[in-house]
Amino acid sequence: MTEVAFHFNAPDKLNHACRLLRKVWGTGTRSVVVAEPEVLEALDQALWTFSALDFLPHCRVDAAAPLLAASPIVLAPEALGLSGRGVLVNLGRSVPSGFEQFERLVEVVSTDDADRAPARARWKHYADRGYPIVRHDLASRTASEITA
Repeated sequence: MTEVAFHFNAPDKLNHACRLLRKVWGTGTRSVVVAEPEVLEALDQALWTFSALDFLPHCRVDAAAPLLAASPIVLAPEALGLSGRGVLVNLGRSVPSGFEQFERLVEVVSTDDADRAPARARWKHYADRGYPIVRHDLASRTASEITA
């Protein structure tokens, strides 16, 4: 069964996603990030610029097959057909189709009420189906832990 985790109260959703992806990539695990096209565009830019010392190799799902196969991080509007990667990160508003094909699903939720309301519906969706949910309240972390 897919492990579901909610990282909520993220002060900067894209920055948190970049740090999360850096951590996942550091373990050698491959990941997929799903979101709406405008969020994926912003994340693509953030992955290039969020750290002067790090480059996170990534591509979009429509990249050439060899690049797609070699990239540890894939940015996609949906997760269907992208199994074989360990972690699915959802930055979108809806439950990602095919999430159950991944070992882990991480939902990143900001402090914005417009982001929190659909996250509550996703939480209920997973809970109603018996998925155990791991909570990570980022508001309880110190500033140095969040920026690390």
